[in-house]
Amino acid sequence: MSAAIQERPAVQAGRTPTVVRLLVLATFVVILNETIMINAIPRLMDSLRITEQSAQWVSTAFMLTMAAVIPITGWFLQRATTRQAYAIAMGVFLAGTALSAVAPSFEVLLLGRIVQAAGTAVMMPLLMTTLMIVVPEHDRGRVMGNVTLAISVAPALGPAVSGLILQVGSWRLLFVVVLPIAALVTLFGLRKVENIGDPQVSSIDWLSVGVAALGFGGLVYGLSLFGDRDGLAAGIAVSGLAAIAVFVIRQLRLQRTGVPLMDLRILGHRTYSLSLALMSIGFLAMLGSMILLPLYLQNLRGLSPLETGLLLMPGGLIMGLLGPTAGKVFDKFGSRPLVLPGSIGMVLALGGFTQVSMTMPYWQVLGLHALLMVSLAATFTPVFTLGMGALPPHLYSHGSSMLGTLQQVAAAFGTALVVTVMSARADHLADDGVAAVPAQVGGMKLAFGVAAALALVTIVVAARLPRRIAGDGARDHGSAEAAPSAGGHPGQGEPATADET
Repeated sequence: MSAAIQERPAVQAGRTPTVVRLLVLATFVVILNETIMINAIPRLMDSLRITEQSAQWVSTAFMLTMAAVIPITGWFLQRATTRQAYAIAMGVFLAGTALSAVAPSFEVLLLGRIVQAAGTAVMMPLLMTTLMIVVPEHDRGRVMGNVTLAISVAPALGPAVSGLILQVGSWRLLFVVVLPIAALVTLFGLRKVENIGDPQVSSIDWLSVGVAALGFGGLVYGLSLFGDRDGLAAGIAVSGLAAIAVFVIRQLRLQRTGVPLMDLRILGHRTYSLSLALMSIGFLAMLGSMILLPLYLQNLRGLSPLETGLLLMPGGLIMGLLGPTAGKVFDKFGSRPLVLPGSIGMVLALGGFTQVSMTMPYWQVLGLHALLMVSLAATFTPVFTLGMGALPPHLYSHGSSMLGTLQQVAAAFGTALVVTVMSARADHLADDGVAAVPAQVGGMKLAFGVAAALALVTIVVAARLPRRIAGDGARDHGSAEAAPSAGGHPGQGEPATADET
């Protein structure tokens, strides 16, 4: 689906286009599966007779595949129509879900998860690109608030949903329940989704595809190993970074001579780059807390996976419910009343978690988690809208592809960071003669403290963001280039960004 638009469909003010509603629903269903297997590890170990390290791969492989496939989606979405991209993404996801449900062995289950992730990787960039095309600039905040439900709340609800399902039956139910829902969403979507824009025919640089998969996949895999095999993890992560460097050099060359797989000129737009940085730190904080809180509640406080999911579910639901409201506030007042308070709230919530103890009341855990989720809701919606709105239309697909890729990297980095800090601190305290449980609590306190310190950066970034983007598809002051990218259309990149103070 090209981001270069010949004629934008008319959209009634205050209404979310049907195509966006359907894509939000489909994206919610597929992204939910990224974290839905977290609670199923013990069941998999018993049913398939595998070790815990092997069982963890059902989540790791999903994340790795997302990181490897998303960089290709910018090119893919410019070649495919909306219906083609939707049909391929959901068809691949359904095939992976069906394969996982009937998997006779762990190897087949792992293959099913990889296929699932390949379909999931296309959906978020497709949703973001379509939204930026069909929704007028003055209404994007409200509509982007609905997107928050799909891309932020779905991963947060995954463990809670799986906890409920696992109370009823085996791990296969996680796929059996999802399969008919995804099938109905796919069939309904194919009846209602209309093509937006015209596809562009362009060749693909297979060297870029291979290097991107090795680079982003290797970096995410290396980060996922930290805290367990640090030496191997560091080597793989460094190799991934080296491959990403080759990928960047290749894209810069292709921008001069052909069509890049991922157009890096998106980073020349100051507002987009700042938004990208803030979003990455926000996802790091969210995923870090998603790892630490279940460990604290289950391993130290003795709650079951279901009880843990139910305790943390209100925060995820609040985040989703506030998304549309945050969008409306953004449309009316701009980003300042939301992003700066949201960043401060994020720091306060993570700072509050540095006081975890064996006697902290559960209502306090729930309250701090809810504050974190509310703060992220206030931050994500306007930052998504500002960042994508700062790009010209012919770069929307590349912008959403970069955003999705860095989300996966941030999630892996956040997980690796908090686990490594927690383990190192706990081991140090244990060596000093501290008992095991207090040592674990001390490790968690430091891990939350490091996350809070990183979140302080979001306050600095939030203060530098403009209130809003002036003009539809406009570009902000500080943009690095004045001409459309290779394959773009003239007349779509005029600079017209303003910081309304």
